[in-house]
Amino acid sequence: MEELVWSANFIRQLKRLVRQNPPIKKMIEQTLEKLANEPFDPSLKTHKFKGKLANKWSCSIDYSNRIVFQFMDNVELKTEEIVLLAIGSHDEVY
Repeated sequence: MEELVWSANFIRQLKRLVRQNPPIKKMIEQTLEKLANEPFDPSLKTHKFKGKLANKWSCSIDYSNRIVFQFMDNVELKTEEIVLLAIGSHDEVY
């Protein structure tokens, strides 16, 4: 199980998204749980970016919403973390 680290930007976008669309909260929780347990679960449609977003990854919450994240090594704990960078529609996060 990977440790999820929530960036300030992610938290801000998450609050806005849930405020605009309250029913999505449960789907986000399920997606984050899957991401922590198995980042490459086929239902997440996890894929790596190229170009200006190189070294970052995306997974799907539903048809139109995504989570952008990055794998980072925690040297102190000798573990890998998933840093949550952005959440929102395809156009908002890409």
